[in-house]
Amino acid sequence: MQDMGREDHHSDSEMSGSERLAYSGPLSGPLNKRPGRKSARFSIAGTTTSKDEQYVEITLDVRNDSVAVHSVKAANGVEEDPEMALLAKGLEKRSASNLVRTASARIRQVSHEIKRLASFSKRPPPGRLDRSKSAAAHALKGLKFISKTDGGAGWAAVEKRFDEITASTDGLLPRARFCECIGMKESKDFAGELFNALARKRNMHCDSISKAELREFWDQISNQSFDSRLQTFFDMVDKDADGRITEEEVREIITLSASANKLSNIQKQAEEYAALIMEELDPENHGYILIENLEMLLLQGSNHSVRGESRNLSHMLSQKLKPTLDSNPLNRWCRSTKYFLLDNWQRVWVMALWIVVMASLFAYKYIQYRRREAYEVMGHCVCAAKGAAETLKLNMALILLPVCRNTLTWLRNKTKLGIVVPFDDNLNFHKVIAVGIAVGVGIHGISHLACDFPRLLQASEEKWELMQQFFGDQPSSYWHFVKSKEGVTGILMVVLMAIAFTLATPWFRRNKLNLPTWLKKLTGFNAFWYSHHLFVIVYTLLVVHGYYLYLTHKWYKKTTWMYLEVPVILYGSERLIRALRSSIKAVTIQKVAIYPGNVLALHMSKPQGFRYKSGQYMFVNCAAVSPFEWHPFSITSAPGDDYLSVHIRTLGDWTRQLRTVFSEVCQPPPDGKSGLLRADCIQGHNPNLPRVLIDGPYGAPAQDYKKYEVVLLVGLGIGATPMISIVKDIVSNIRAIEEEENAVENGTGGLGNSPSTKIPSPNTQKRKENFKTRRAYFYWVTREQGSFDWFKGVMNEVAEQDHNHVIELHNYCTSVYEEGDARSALIAMLQSINHAKNGVDIVSGTRVKSHFAKPDWRNVYKRTALNHPDSRVGVFYCGAPALTKELRQLALDFSHKTSTKFDFHKENF
Repeated sequence: MQDMGREDHHSDSEMSGSERLAYSGPLSGPLNKRPGRKSARFSIAGTTTSKDEQYVEITLDVRNDSVAVHSVKAANGVEEDPEMALLAKGLEKRSASNLVRTASARIRQVSHEIKRLASFSKRPPPGRLDRSKSAAAHALKGLKFISKTDGGAGWAAVEKRFDEITASTDGLLPRARFCECIGMKESKDFAGELFNALARKRNMHCDSISKAELREFWDQISNQSFDSRLQTFFDMVDKDADGRITEEEVREIITLSASANKLSNIQKQAEEYAALIMEELDPENHGYILIENLEMLLLQGSNHSVRGESRNLSHMLSQKLKPTLDSNPLNRWCRSTKYFLLDNWQRVWVMALWIVVMASLFAYKYIQYRRREAYEVMGHCVCAAKGAAETLKLNMALILLPVCRNTLTWLRNKTKLGIVVPFDDNLNFHKVIAVGIAVGVGIHGISHLACDFPRLLQASEEKWELMQQFFGDQPSSYWHFVKSKEGVTGILMVVLMAIAFTLATPWFRRNKLNLPTWLKKLTGFNAFWYSHHLFVIVYTLLVVHGYYLYLTHKWYKKTTWMYLEVPVILYGSERLIRALRSSIKAVTIQKVAIYPGNVLALHMSKPQGFRYKSGQYMFVNCAAVSPFEWHPFSITSAPGDDYLSVHIRTLGDWTRQLRTVFSEVCQPPPDGKSGLLRADCIQGHNPNLPRVLIDGPYGAPAQDYKKYEVVLLVGLGIGATPMISIVKDIVSNIRAIEEEENAVENGTGGLGNSPSTKIPSPNTQKRKENFKTRRAYFYWVTREQGSFDWFKGVMNEVAEQDHNHVIELHNYCTSVYEEGDARSALIAMLQSINHAKNGVDIVSGTRVKSHFAKPDWRNVYKRTALNHPDSRVGVFYCGAPALTKELRQLALDFSHKTSTKFDFHKENF
């Protein structure tokens, strides 16, 4: 039975007479010009006996340019096998220009397929094989070596690369550069095996090919026919070309696919997974599998995958999301302005107020000095300088407020100001004020140095008499003004602020510039941190500069200290509180783990009275690395946990040194567990762990997730940390509410704890009022398979405890090629088998099934909008800034064009 299925892959010339199909009945259709259906009866040699000859009746659709199998049934009148009929529908092929040659070729193909179908019908099918249904249609998109758009149109680019590569190789393309030529440069080994399979098919035994041979290869791998793609993939696995795939060959292709997708864990377990596939596809232990088994695996695998929303609904929604076309530019401007104000009204009023106050201060001082004697000597320059100085005083005071984190956290948690004040934009406002300071310094400094001082030197005796009360005798040197107290303090402030502002830019703070090694050491986060603390000197100089003010003698008119008094005292108090609180709240390290991807996890004891909300963050200090540096990290433990935890990825100097310090007291764990655990967990003694101080918690955008009934959580890489705490908190809150409700129903809870009382307790009511979330979608996107180890325990815990399916978890591994690519096809098949059998995902190692490549964020929003019409969805994102713009814009688009409103929040530290 299995052997007959294998014979289908032999060429017609290789088959002996006893293996050929016995023919009975006319079959003149391919040569007949008139289209119609023709029937013929075939008997299968080797399956008939003298007493009972078995026949199969085939009905063909014969047209001018094609031959298609219409039906396959037994000649004795037995009802047609529906599975065979469905398979037969996939046999229609387009003909070539030569009609007769094509017809004969089609007949041979039909005869081969008939034999396979006949043998297939003799055994019980492992499952219903249906290519016509949507589930199978999803799978039939798979096994693509080249995308559809790269097919015939892509040959021009391939040909160009061929000409460039073979310019020095006499027109022959080496096997080693085949990957580069066809666009698989990042999958060299996979492309090499593809080359071997295509060469074996053509009985080629050379390591280089010509352009004509490359065109043949390209036509085959770009063929959009599923049968062709399946056969090509089968040939890649079937290295000895015997029509059978052994367990060793399966192991090799698993290793190859895992390597192409950078899945090191699967590479290590290739032997185990090969045995799993053989167990699934070869239950009778023949020791090999056939092409139809591979096809069955692909089609059945799609049934395990999660289906999206209705196509009709998607189409309708897509139509609604098309931009509204309006030929009137005024209408377009009004509509865009309306949307902008609706989406940004909090930022708009704050910025408008700030600009109005700045303009008012500038105008007030400008007009004031326009009426003074100084204007007669220095003109508009002194007015501009004094106007800019007045805005500088206020901005130097305001710039401290957005970084008073304790004050902002208190205002966010204890007041309703969050409704009108955008606390999430505190750091952005800090940067805006910094720009305002830079502009003010420029106007003030240039006006003095380039205009006021030269005019004073050139003033006539008559005009100098007006200035004598402020400057004394008229100086003869420009440096008289520069070396004065006002000049020195002013220049020093400009230099220090220029250093701090420059090192705070993303290019220097994140070391994005290609600088020489000696200069690179002067940049980075450490340089930003220490240079920013130059503000202590700057504010001291500012007070001195304001005391020795030009053109003013009376103390109550020297208002610099008045502007700075309250913000400086507030900020100084905050720093003092942070210093005292961090020293009082001593923490004990309970667990240390170093995971793949250079992530350090610290589990600490929770200080007495340390209360926080999921999504908040805290500062961490380690004196062994630096006694002065404090770095913010999201809290990954839930408020209900009896410990505090943070996950720190090695990205800069401080985090790298912190990992090194803790690595020295860690050792590899037993039993093959991932990560490096602290030594006393294994040996029972306390090592000399570095001392860690914490300060916090501090408010963050994600902490407000509870006010939304639906939340969309997006974490990119290590940006999943605040979302993990939220996910754990959602499960804990829902479980607590359910337990309290069950207790009330059973008469064991509620007011007075009376069995007859079934009134919810005040705590239950308060919890319900504060916790509105009823549905959560969590999307975690990471590049490395090892990253899933960071939160494997949390993922499994949520999957087990979320009985009501409140949280929908989606893991995406971007190192794996997108679904449908031949390089990830076997991984997808293996994933479906293992998840269905063992309930564990082979990519993430958790109960949550992973997706491949990057998410289609438009479809994510679309699906959420379809599932939750007329709802307000909170979108919380933490990760690289590159994705922020896309997620924010999609939130705005869907809010404007659908009944679902999306509120986007970006995590900022």
